[in-house]
Amino acid sequence: MTADSGDAQKAQDALATFRDTFEKAKSEISKIIVGNDDNIEAILVALFADGHVLLEGIPGIGKTKLVQTLGDVLRLDSSRIQFTPDLMPGDIVGTQILQEDEHGGRTLSFRKGPVFTNILLADEINRATPKTQSALLEAMQEKTVSIGDITHKLAPPFQVLATQNPLEMEGTYPLPEAQLDRFLFKLRLLYPSRDDMHEILERTTSGVEPEAHPVLEREQILDLRRSVRAVSTSREVRDYAIRLTLATHPDSPDTTDRIRRYARLGASPRGAQALLLGGKVYSLVESRTHLACEDVRRVAMGALRHRILLNFEAEAEGILSDDLVAELIDQTPMA
Repeated sequence: MTADSGDAQKAQDALATFRDTFEKAKSEISKIIVGNDDNIEAILVALFADGHVLLEGIPGIGKTKLVQTLGDVLRLDSSRIQFTPDLMPGDIVGTQILQEDEHGGRTLSFRKGPVFTNILLADEINRATPKTQSALLEAMQEKTVSIGDITHKLAPPFQVLATQNPLEMEGTYPLPEAQLDRFLFKLRLLYPSRDDMHEILERTTSGVEPEAHPVLEREQILDLRRSVRAVSTSREVRDYAIRLTLATHPDSPDTTDRIRRYARLGASPRGAQALLLGGKVYSLVESRTHLACEDVRRVAMGALRHRILLNFEAEAEGILSDDLVAELIDQTPMA
């Protein structure tokens, strides 16, 4: 066997490992979480792409259970913060406490908050004040927490899964554009179908509950993330992602009439980054080491729906950002 053929075989083995690991993780999570297969897949894509996810859905459809199951399947630590109007930044990142030693001396020590974990569920994030919401900004973007003049690093992998209730808006604080942009994807969790309800009741009201088995460990996840970054991207595919991103702006010459009418602001460059990184994960799932336009299209809805900000006319007419993204995907040529 030549050196070239040996390298090719190693590449094929790596692709097979990534695909099998992804499918096993998805299968194990699906043992506990009924339905929402597309969202389970998208959360795993975000994890391997090193991105955060905003989940929108009504209470009681399994958001917390999904995060707990994800931590179990991936052998990662997980924690949960219930956001409320009286929650303080220190309740999230931690605080300095005064301790007395055995000799009577007093020193300040840092007690870590729940953000020091691998998978963090920020439940109903829009119920907290902007000051408290902003406490997550540094952790999400820089993967660090600063207390006074000391910066503490968060151990990788670190992923925030934030939820918000789309129905109860009284007493809530909408996420600012800067924080929305820090989420790789925004996913909508739908109410389960009739068949899914049968399955949920069967699993949760019988004597035996299903159990998910661990599939991955921390170091394996970090290795797979490096594989995602190594996927090659041609200028043509990169240009397609750029055109999609630019077309979200109402003043773009290549956008649609409805975006010109209903959008007041489009996606930042982070939108294009989300398209490429999410697409790279799907390319590996499809056993390819190069990114294709189809991979970009596959993640476009989740990557762009929260990055198109609607104007008052859109809200008055009941226009959703999903409608505009779907139209954009349909009308933007891949070549």
